[in-house]
Amino acid sequence: MKHKIVLGLLLMLAQSSWAQSTTNFRLKDCIDYGLQHFGTVRIAQYQIENANQQARQALGQYLPQVSASGTAIDNLKLQQSIIPAGLFSPEPQVLIIGQKYQLNVTGQASQTIYDRALLLGIKANKPNQQLAQLNTRQTREDIIYNIASNYYQVFISQQQIALLRDNLERTQQVLNILKLQRDNGVIQPVDYTRTEVNYNSTQSQLTLAENDLNLAYNRLKYQMGLPDDQNLVLSDSTLLTQLPTLEQTPFNAQDLVSFQQASTNLDLQRLQLKRIQAGYIPTVSFTANYGTLNLGAQKLDQLFDRFAGFGSIGLRLNIPIFDGLQRDAQIKQQRLTVLTQEEQQRLNVASYRLQFNNAQSQIQRAQTNLQNNDRNVKLAQEVYNITTLQYKQGVKSLTDLVNADTSYRQAQSDYINSLINLYQARLDLEQSKGTLLNFYNQL
Repeated sequence: MKHKIVLGLLLMLAQSSWAQSTTNFRLKDCIDYGLQHFGTVRIAQYQIENANQQARQALGQYLPQVSASGTAIDNLKLQQSIIPAGLFSPEPQVLIIGQKYQLNVTGQASQTIYDRALLLGIKANKPNQQLAQLNTRQTREDIIYNIASNYYQVFISQQQIALLRDNLERTQQVLNILKLQRDNGVIQPVDYTRTEVNYNSTQSQLTLAENDLNLAYNRLKYQMGLPDDQNLVLSDSTLLTQLPTLEQTPFNAQDLVSFQQASTNLDLQRLQLKRIQAGYIPTVSFTANYGTLNLGAQKLDQLFDRFAGFGSIGLRLNIPIFDGLQRDAQIKQQRLTVLTQEEQQRLNVASYRLQFNNAQSQIQRAQTNLQNNDRNVKLAQEVYNITTLQYKQGVKSLTDLVNADTSYRQAQSDYINSLINLYQARLDLEQSKGTLLNFYNQL
């Protein structure tokens, strides 16, 4: 016992130290952690166990049912009956019926021999368990999608902050030059003020970006199930250099977990229809009972004396004849439920295909935009560098320098936006194909 207490204290100290430590996470590390710690994973596990217990319950209805009962009676006032005069004696006689104390113990057992509805209930165990497994897969895919999406948001926010800081540094260098020129009377004070306004605007944008980064971190920690006091550092430095590449694959709705869930639900509804129809089929069961009855006692200490046993065995046949057309109404309702789900499945397939086509178009557009914006950044940087040099040489005006700086910033911003659009489009395409698990395994 002492060893267990010491071990528990050491484990608590280790967890406390770990909770305040800083951990470097790649995207795969974040997903691994979320698949182990996010609350919906445990809920999915509970659903699987619940389906297993439902299977046991369905099977148990076809196993022997045994029960026992007993009664102990104290007849406070026994019933009396009158025997007319002349039957046994000239005078009417009072007859006391029963004994003051009675004890009865009975055991019953039954075994279903044939019940079509129960057999169909057992047959439903497999699709019900499959549905629980599919729900677990859906949970895993949701975790992968949410963590990857938030991970990209954090990463892009970091890149945006780095660009803003770079812009601040460049603007500060220009301000230093302008200050000297202003002090020497080379430029008007308004030229310096205009550039200072740009610097302050960039500083405000940086503050907002840092706040957005903190919010993005909080969302990522939540999706991972990571404690709030755990410091999180992203270590995927290849996201900027190794852009996602995708293989052209045909669309197959059966690969989607949502399609498989709907199909399994449809199988269960069809089985339920057969179970209701089976209510018209007779059922057969075996019954047996045995008991013992106290023959009667006038005193309490005689309660366990003079027992007589009794018992029986038999077959019970139940034939449904007329139930007021209730079952017929249930069958029609269930048949309409099946038809509704079949039609909904056809609509879902069309919707899945539309999502897939849209995701393909979106990622193609995102790839094109990223390539164009990448070229624009390089061109804008080249123009800015040349304009800065020419401004120092007195060839270009301050307006030209400000315009070149603005174009460079806009090109950087467009590139960052196209980058997050590409990563998000990649996730949406993997989701529309039902390949999020493959995406995760290949990280």
